Amino acid sequence: MQKTIINIDEALYEYLLRLGDDNLILGHRLSEWCGHAPALEEDIALANIALDCIGQANAFLTLAVQTINNGRTEDDLAFFRNETEFKNLLLVEQPDTDFGYTIVRQFFYDVFVLHFYQELSKSRNEQLAGISAKAVKEITYHLRHSRQWILRLGGGTEESSTRIQNAVNDLWCFTDEIFFKNEIDDRLIEEGIAFDPRLIKHKWEELVEQTLSEAELKIPENVFMKSGGRYGRHTESLGHLLAEMQIVARSYPGAKW
Repeated sequence: MQKTIINIDEALYEYLLRLGDDNLILGHRLSEWCGHAPALEEDIALANIALDCIGQANAFLTLAVQTINNGRTEDDLAFFRNETEFKNLLLVEQPDTDFGYTIVRQFFYDVFVLHFYQELSKSRNEQLAGISAKAVKEITYHLRHSRQWILRLGGGTEESSTRIQNAVNDLWCFTDEIFFKNEIDDRLIEEGIAFDPRLIKHKWEELVEQTLSEAELKIPENVFMKSGGRYGRHTESLGHLLAEMQIVARSYPGAKW
């Protein structure tokens, strides 16, 4: 069978959409805690992490529109795409059921992206490498924050332990998609631009298992893993999120702030 040749710019554009969308959607989810976190200090911490994620999203989406000049801006990508056009992981769109869900979602994501961006900082694409290197510095703090909360809640009261375990149980089914790889990745890996996420899966598993064990939490067994986000197939949660996130830009298109 003849191998399909994928245009390198189109592949990079798709790749950057994934990275940008992951951070944009997660940043919005975290921003929902502004004014609602369990403590004032935590309210500030989550808002700062949200800002970091949105800043990373802006950098990746800006590079995406520079890669393929199709007349769209990074704001267009954020506010004027429909649900099926977003390529984010299902994990990051999951709702803030309670504080425990937010922390578990963040922890699973942080462990992955810390190692992933460390590898992407070696990319032959200098702009991608630079964005990734800056992100590593921010995510180092994010991971320390989410990991400390896992340990604190898991080792806290009976209620906090039960709630955080429930979050682990419910969100575990979205963790396999983190290591998604297809022909887009293969094309960019050949050029030294991207990195195979499966190569760091053992690092993710090691730290996650160590942390959950220390927090006296259990990893769910026999879980049916869910995926589809990278192909634009999402849970109903994303539609509700986008309706809120995009309403101002769509209500006043072209407005300058």
